Amino acid sequence: MLFPPRLSSPSPAASRTSALLGRLLVRGQGEGHAGEAAFVPGAGSQLQVGGGMGSKAKAIAGLLAATCVCSVIALILSVVDVKDVLLPPSTKYGLVFDAGSTHTSLYIYRWPADKENDTGIVSQVEACSVSGPGISSYADDPAGAGASLKPCLDRAMKIVPAEQQRETPTYLGATAGMRLLREENSTKAEQVLAEVSKAIGEYPVDFRGARILTGSEEGSFGWITVNYLLETLVKFSFAEKWEHPQDAEVLGALDLGGASTQITFQPGVPVEDRNTSVFFRLYGTNYSLYSHSYLCYGQSQALKMLLAALHQASSSAQISHPCYPQGYQENITVAELYDSPCVRAPSSASPGLVLTVTGTGDPAACGTAVQRLFNFSCGAQGPCGFNGVYQPPVRGQFFAFAGFYYTFNFLNLTRQQSLSEVNTTVLSFCRRNWAELVQSFPQHLKYLHTYCSVAFYILTLLLDGYKFNEHTWSNIHFSRQAANTDIGWTLGFMLNLTNMIPAEALQHVKGHQPGLWAGAVSFLVLAIVVGLVAVFLHCFWKTK
Repeated sequence: MLFPPRLSSPSPAASRTSALLGRLLVRGQGEGHAGEAAFVPGAGSQLQVGGGMGSKAKAIAGLLAATCVCSVIALILSVVDVKDVLLPPSTKYGLVFDAGSTHTSLYIYRWPADKENDTGIVSQVEACSVSGPGISSYADDPAGAGASLKPCLDRAMKIVPAEQQRETPTYLGATAGMRLLREENSTKAEQVLAEVSKAIGEYPVDFRGARILTGSEEGSFGWITVNYLLETLVKFSFAEKWEHPQDAEVLGALDLGGASTQITFQPGVPVEDRNTSVFFRLYGTNYSLYSHSYLCYGQSQALKMLLAALHQASSSAQISHPCYPQGYQENITVAELYDSPCVRAPSSASPGLVLTVTGTGDPAACGTAVQRLFNFSCGAQGPCGFNGVYQPPVRGQFFAFAGFYYTFNFLNLTRQQSLSEVNTTVLSFCRRNWAELVQSFPQHLKYLHTYCSVAFYILTLLLDGYKFNEHTWSNIHFSRQAANTDIGWTLGFMLNLTNMIPAEALQHVKGHQPGLWAGAVSFLVLAIVVGLVAVFLHCFWKTK
C-alpha cells in the first residue's frame, strides 16, 4: 500500500531564513506596489500592508517642519528690539534704638540700596516702644537693661527679611539720661552699655555698637529728621527724580527731652563759637548749623530742679508748690528728690526725711520760681541763649517736638495760636484746683499735676531762653510727626549714617517689549507642543 510521502518540519535555521526573505519581499513590494500583498512560502501567514507608513512619515515630517518654523519665529522675536534695562534697586534696612532718659524705642528704617547723591532715601517702617523705664534706670541692674530690649528685637526680626538680617546695621544711641549717669558713675554707665550690647549681639544683625550721643549730635540729627520729612533737603519731582529743592528754606528744630533740651537752626550770620557749630553734607548740599544742648534742662530734670529750689527755700519738710494745683499733695523723700547730678542736696538734709509737697495753684509765683532756674545774663560775650551760652538770633520757621508737643497738645495749643492766646490758656489752666482737674481729665492722672509747671517752663525757655518774641512766636510749629514718621534724632542719625554705607550699583539686564516677549513665548510653546505631537505619533502610530 502506497502512502504519500510525509513532509518533515523545517529546521529552525530555515524558518529564520524564510522570515527574513519575507520581510525583504514585503518591503520591496510596499515600495514598488502600494496596496498589494505578498505570500512568503514557509512564513506560515499572510502579511497585510497598506499606505500607513507613507502617511505616518509625511505627518511626522510636517510636524517637524512646523516645529522648526515656530522655533525660528520665537528666536527672531526674542532678539528684536532688545534694550538694556535697570532692575529696581534692592532695599536695605537699619535699626536704631533711642535710649532716652525716661524710655527706649526701637525704630526700623529702610532705604533703596542705590541711594541718592550718597544719602539714602530713608523711610520709617515701624517704631517699637520698649516696656519699662530708660536704660539709665538700670544702673543697679545692668542685665535688666539688656533683657528689656529683646521683645522689640524679636519684633524687628519678623519685619526684616531673614536673608538681609546679617547685613542690617543696628545701633543704640543713649542720650541725656546716660550722659547724667556717666557723670555720676561712669562704671555703672559702662556696665549698662555692655549689657545692652550683649543682648543685641545675640541677634543675627550687623551690630555696630552702643554709645552715648553728645548733646550736639542729638540736636543736629533731630534737625536732619525735621527737614528731611518736610522735603527741604530732597524732594521727589514731577520728573520722577529725587531733587534738591532750589528755593526751600530749611527749618530749625526744638527738642525737649527728659534730661536735656536742644536747639538747632541755620543762622543768618556765621557761627562765632566753634563748640556750637555743626557741618553736614546731605544729598549733595552743604549745611552749616548752630546747635546746642542744655543738659539738666529737659522736662523731668527741670521739674526736679524746681522742686529742689522750693525745698531749699522753705528750709523745712513742708513745701508749698505754686505750680501744683491747689488741693494736690504728695510725699517724697530727700533721697528721691536729690538722686540726680542736676540737683545738689543740702548737707543738712537727711536722705530718709519725708517731704510733703502741697500745691497752691499760684500762676504768678509759679512763673517767678521757674525764671529762677535760668541765668539770662549774657555779659560781654555777645548774643546768647541762657547760662552764658552763645546763640545767634533765631531765624526762620521751627518745629518743636517731643516734650514741647506733648504738653501743648494736652492744652490744645498746637494749632498756631497767638502768644497772647497761649498765655491766657496756660494761666486759666493753672488756676484750676485739683478736684476740678481730676474730674475733667480722669485719664491723665499720672502727669496731671505737672502740666502747669511744664507749660510755664516751656514758655520761659522759648521766650526768655531761646529769645523768641511775640513776632517770631508764630514761626514755631508744635508737632509730633511729619509725613507719618516720628520726629526725633534717630531718623536723622540713619540718614547721616547712609553717607557711610556704600551704594550698590543697579543691575543691568536685557529687556523686551511686552508684546514681542509674549509673541516669542507663544511661538516657543507652540513649537514644544508640535514637537511633542510628532514624538507621540512616531511612538504610537502603528501600522497593520
